[in-house]
Amino acid sequence: MANVSRRRTGEFLKEVYKLLLDKPDGLPPKDILNHIGKTMPLTEYEKGYYSSSPNDQRFEKIIRFATVDLVKAGWLVKTKGVWIATDLGKEAYKKYSDPEDFYKEAARLYHIWKKGMPEKPEKTPADDLTSEIEIKDFSIEKAEETSWEQIKNHFQSMGPYEFQNLIGYLLTAMDYHVNWISPPGKDKGIDIIAYNDPLGTKEPRIKVQVKHKDNPITVGDLRSFMATLGASDVGIFVSSGGFTSDAKDEARTKESRRITLLDLEQFYDLWVQYYDKLSQDAKQLFPLKPIYFLDLD
Repeated sequence: MANVSRRRTGEFLKEVYKLLLDKPDGLPPKDILNHIGKTMPLTEYEKGYYSSSPNDQRFEKIIRFATVDLVKAGWLVKTKGVWIATDLGKEAYKKYSDPEDFYKEAARLYHIWKKGMPEKPEKTPADDLTSEIEIKDFSIEKAEETSWEQIKNHFQSMGPYEFQNLIGYLLTAMDYHVNWISPPGKDKGIDIIAYNDPLGTKEPRIKVQVKHKDNPITVGDLRSFMATLGASDVGIFVSSGGFTSDAKDEARTKESRRITLLDLEQFYDLWVQYYDKLSQDAKQLFPLKPIYFLDLD
């Protein structure tokens, strides 16, 4: 247990946070760990492997387990294979400049969460991999990362019109009536038109633009789409590459046009939510199977 001290664990965690500070959308843990492995001098022990986990170097597993404290402290969010720094965590990063103090405070908050009591003994160093809660969280985290990486690879292999059809299938499963889907070719900024009733007599008319590319949609792209919306229209902009912060601000503050942004993660969540109502054709295009974990908390 003496191979990795609290201070050393804190140094790892501070480096994780340093990488996340200017990444509002977070980073995949694989990228974070690769960066740390290349830039931080590692001891021979940290470069080694646990016999129970031959695919991960010790420093990787030490970091992964230690970040459980950050999550329970409210300093870190792990979602869809990405780690995101919270505002509360950014404040703690600035407040606790000493790595050991940073880690100890996270561990203290972890114990408050775990036991519901304000005073608990300090948590043992991160290489004490005996906590059942941590082991469960670690297993689920790794499974989620692998799953989301496979899902993203599936989307990357999908053509733009296949992705466009997915949106049409989803709207149908959500009880909207898809009136028109753009065929291949120029679409004049509109890819899908849908209504709340079969004949399209009830407002609003729903106009959808779908972009399937790696780059995020800019505020200029968003304004071009909003220019196609009439007073009684609702716009939905779907982008597998996400949106820039300026585009998000524009959509959130726009009062003269009703616009909703849908990124890949939000689309995925809706696909899961309405999966039972999807057609067989839809499920064949993007099939999912749930995996259940034992939860004794």
